Amino acid sequence: MKYKRILLKLSGEALMGDKQFGIDNNRLDDYAKQIEELHHAKVEIAIVVGGGNIFRGVQAEAGGMDRTQGDYMGMLATMINSMALQAALEARGVYTRLQSAIEMKEIAEPFIKRRAVRHLEKGRVVIFGAGTGNPYFTTDSAAALRAIEMEADVILKGTRVDGIYTADPEKDPTAIKYDTLTFDEAYNKGLSVMDMTAFTLCKENDVPIIVFDMNKEGNLKKVVAGEKIGTLVTV
Repeated sequence: MKYKRILLKLSGEALMGDKQFGIDNNRLDDYAKQIEELHHAKVEIAIVVGGGNIFRGVQAEAGGMDRTQGDYMGMLATMINSMALQAALEARGVYTRLQSAIEMKEIAEPFIKRRAVRHLEKGRVVIFGAGTGNPYFTTDSAAALRAIEMEADVILKGTRVDGIYTADPEKDPTAIKYDTLTFDEAYNKGLSVMDMTAFTLCKENDVPIIVFDMNKEGNLKKVVAGEKIGTLVTV
């Protein structure tokens, strides 16, 4: 495998599958199967999951709710997704640890960097829930932060599309896919890879990002093996 330690970022929307809300059990099991394959290949795997399939802080703000309150609600949504993914992985016999940026001692360990690294070294999959634990930060920012802290080789952003395009390929059939980009190119072209906080963290700490289609079976293992799938963003 080309990458020995990865940070996999999954959006909450990805867990919806064909549903309009919540978690699609078939999609969840498919992701667990792909992660299990990597685990058997001795890759060290950390995961950050979004919560957009359940709740978004920005939606709450649009409805008149305090942004801070809405963001904390969104963090709880990420914990629901993280627990579901943990259950799906453990049903397949994959040892998993869930760490939360907000203390929830009945259901998750607190985030402790040294403990998380030790779990990875022991071959356990580590899921980081509750974002960064702070309002005004997205789960993209949490993924970038945890990747840096874990000294991950790469951030793998699993999405519904097979890379970064000149425009939204679901809306514009003439959109052209990029195979590789630098952080500066992506910024200058106004391409939405991650939010700017996450993007800047990755650039300053030289953490590459690969955006790829997680819904195509086998793609995750191929990306980690070094096959040219998706779009690679580097310094």
